[in-house]
Amino acid sequence: MCQILKIAKSTYCYQTNNCVKYDVNNYEEEVISAFNKSRKIYGARKIKAVLMRKDIILSRRKIRFLMIKNNLVSKYTKLKYRNNKTMVNNDQISNVLNRQFNNKKPNEVVVSDLTYVQVRGKWHYICLLIDLFNPEIIGYSAWPNKTAELVQQAFHKITRPLNKITLFHTDRGNEFKNKIIDEILITFNIKRSLSANGCPYDNAVAETTYKTFKI
Repeated sequence: MCQILKIAKSTYCYQTNNCVKYDVNNYEEEVISAFNKSRKIYGARKIKAVLMRKDIILSRRKIRFLMIKNNLVSKYTKLKYRNNKTMVNNDQISNVLNRQFNNKKPNEVVVSDLTYVQVRGKWHYICLLIDLFNPEIIGYSAWPNKTAELVQQAFHKITRPLNKITLFHTDRGNEFKNKIIDEILITFNIKRSLSANGCPYDNAVAETTYKTFKI
């Protein structure tokens, strides 16, 4: 009707009895309260949702105006993983697996890698041991630190006989090539295979499993 009569919408609104004028500053305390109750994390978008549950309709622009007026700045920042650089294992151990991931017998080849996930706002490392036969996760562990003990605990979770495993393939991280892991492999007569330096395709099954795991 405003278009037909060539009347501005604002003019029509202000001249009707049904239109309620309001001052955005009247809701200043509501915005401040919603912000503080969120532990100073919420921005204008989430504060708007909180106010809507109270039947208070404010645009994000007006909420931002009140936030700027009261110096309300969200302290939320997206937590990013900070990569911990470790020494690369340069031992002369070849890639015995050589990307032959298919047609394996049960327990014949176990591959592994490490990844990270957030647990209650902190980074934790996860180690999975994967049987190439299925591929099935046969061992796992999680810990805040990236150490050989993390891999050792994953071996402890395996319920099948370790002497049935023929080959253990990983990347060249020092978490997999150290005295602790060497003792496990020697004790159970497990042969070692290492990916080429900086080549994730050599351990593609483990990489793909972690990608699925973290979805």
